[in-house]
Amino acid sequence: MNITERHQSILQLLQEKGRVDIQELSERLQVTGVTIRKDLKLLEERNLLFRTKGGSSIDNPYALEKPINEKEFINVDQKKKIARAAVPLTTKTDSIIIGSGTTVYELSRCLYPSKHTVVITPALKVALELHNRPFVEVLQLAGLIHQSSASAAGSFAEMILDHISCDVLFLGADGIDPEFGISITNLNESSLNKKMINIAQQVVIMADSSKFGRRGLGRICNLDMVQVIITDSGVADETIKLLEEKGIKVIIAD
Repeated sequence: MNITERHQSILQLLQEKGRVDIQELSERLQVTGVTIRKDLKLLEERNLLFRTKGGSSIDNPYALEKPINEKEFINVDQKKKIARAAVPLTTKTDSIIIGSGTTVYELSRCLYPSKHTVVITPALKVALELHNRPFVEVLQLAGLIHQSSASAAGSFAEMILDHISCDVLFLGADGIDPEFGISITNLNESSLNKKMINIAQQVVIMADSSKFGRRGLGRICNLDMVQVIITDSGVADETIKLLEEKGIKVIIAD
């Protein structure tokens, strides 16, 4: 098999499976892993695939930052279902953090607690949604408001968190990757998210299935720091099994 035939075989397999690893390609095409890596590099330079650790993907594994007014119209039904599935996790606590992002914002729209609950948030939309809600007291984290997310970040917001302990953190994500962990595209907000994770007793990630297998610019944490992931039915069974093996409870919203 010559180089052209190998490249055609690689691209055909990618079209069928969406993602392949180097070992599989090496065995199928009966060439060394070094040869496959060179092939993948050439194909990526021609914008025909994306290289990943140990293989390649037909989809871009890197999440791109979009402004919040665009993101709110993406996967709307899934986000609402995920938010409704998150509500029961708020009933046995009197303090929660709701991060920034359109999926966790949907949680604020569903939140009608029957007892006094303190909601800590850097997100302006979350604070505005909840500030007149019965039994809800909002602690707005201060700082520079980033236009793309309508959320505060920076040293002022982090300083407030130095004096707080919280029961549950509800956090959105732009990428969930078994090796890279949880990540977002806005690097300025990653430091604040890390701080929120450190003060929370339980970390709940709310993300639709499109976020799996992707990576944002700023890594927030490894998967071993997450207790619960709420997502939709589009996540592959093998991915759910891998997460559960790591001790993470996976809730499929339907």
